[in-house]
Amino acid sequence: MAWRTLSLNSRQLLAASLGLVAFLGLTGYALDRAFQETALSNLQQRLDNYARAYLRNSDFDADGSFKSPDASPPDPRFDRPGSGLYAVAVGNGFRWESASTLGRMIPAPAAIKPGEAMVEGPQEYKQADGEVLKLYRLSQTTIWETASGEIQLTYAIYEDTSTLDQQIAVFRRALWNYLGLAAVLLLLLQTLVLRWSLMPLRHLEKELKLVQRGLSQRLTGQHPRELEPIADSLNAFIESERSGLDQSRNTLSDLAHSLKTPLAVLRTRLDADASHEILREEVRAQTQRMDEIVSYQLSRAARSGHALFSAPIEIEPRALEIVQSLEKVYKNKGVICEFEIDEEARFYGELGDLQELLGNLLENAFKWANSKVLLTVKAESAPTNRRPGVSISVADDGPGIAPANVERMLQRGVRGDERVQGHGIGLAIVHDIVHSYRGELTIGKSKELEGAEISIHIPPVF
Repeated sequence: MAWRTLSLNSRQLLAASLGLVAFLGLTGYALDRAFQETALSNLQQRLDNYARAYLRNSDFDADGSFKSPDASPPDPRFDRPGSGLYAVAVGNGFRWESASTLGRMIPAPAAIKPGEAMVEGPQEYKQADGEVLKLYRLSQTTIWETASGEIQLTYAIYEDTSTLDQQIAVFRRALWNYLGLAAVLLLLLQTLVLRWSLMPLRHLEKELKLVQRGLSQRLTGQHPRELEPIADSLNAFIESERSGLDQSRNTLSDLAHSLKTPLAVLRTRLDADASHEILREEVRAQTQRMDEIVSYQLSRAARSGHALFSAPIEIEPRALEIVQSLEKVYKNKGVICEFEIDEEARFYGELGDLQELLGNLLENAFKWANSKVLLTVKAESAPTNRRPGVSISVADDGPGIAPANVERMLQRGVRGDERVQGHGIGLAIVHDIVHSYRGELTIGKSKELEGAEISIHIPPVF
């Protein structure tokens, strides 16, 4: 569907526009209703004031005859025929109408009890010429005390609806004009706010295009707090992809370079017309060497990258499996391995990486330990939006590693003691894995066991 392809800016602008129109529409309707109710209330109050004014100005003669209040109307329109404001008074045997009713057929007041008042309308009243009057009517009844007795007097005030309708029409025109202007201004403001708010995303998009075109190596701009994890993750993906590509190239290059020597040796033997026995022995030795080289390079290539968003892995069960296997291999040494593992500690990475880390570190410790190995794992707190880091250290009570040999031990193919069997790539693999997680590897002396202690620190991840 077309709406699925809308840009974020279009979606936000459309949603804001619809919300703004709905809000202003409801606001206009509410204000219109409030004004109508207020105007109608004012009309009722005005009609009631007119009725009370007429009642105050009314009087009766001694014989009970009604005296016309025409001399002092409460509004000049009562004296102007067809003005739209009319007054009618009825009592026992008489009816009085204001001068404004001239030429109009005005109905009698409503029959109500003394002391009450009632507002009706708008009601339609048809005239003799066919014209229809739409009027509001307020009726009010009172008892008048005279010398001849009590007289019931009812006044009715009528007002044409055109006055109220005109007020409402003027208000509506002004209301919707102002609301329309406000809508335009708010939409313009909303557009500017959206463009400013989405500017970091557009900047991020431009940076990505520069990376895709090879004009930039990574995302380098400053980003809002909400976009920092995304930018960091993208940089991590970019670096991981490039690191993997470089690792593959280096592995192939190293493999080709490493195979040159044994192949050259074999070629030399062939050219020298060596005996079959010597040639067979040389082929066996060089084949074994090439097999070791290939195994090493494959192991190295397998460590070229890791999944950035792996599920957390419990460390203790994996460590226990490895230790149980090592105890069988080094059964004659009687090495005991102790755990000090934080229950909250988790490894956020690939299972193969964790197994390589623990396997190489623990095997190295079992190989050199006299009788005891200690595995310590601690969880590390992480800032918001990041997963916790972890620290893993393996110590033994063996001879330890001299500080001068630490850097050399991390080189591929270098063994701590040439008399001890091994390929010398265990710590190098550990170092590569830790580096791929942006971690640190340190080698020192154990304070508790007084042998070597190798520690790795994996920082909080995205």
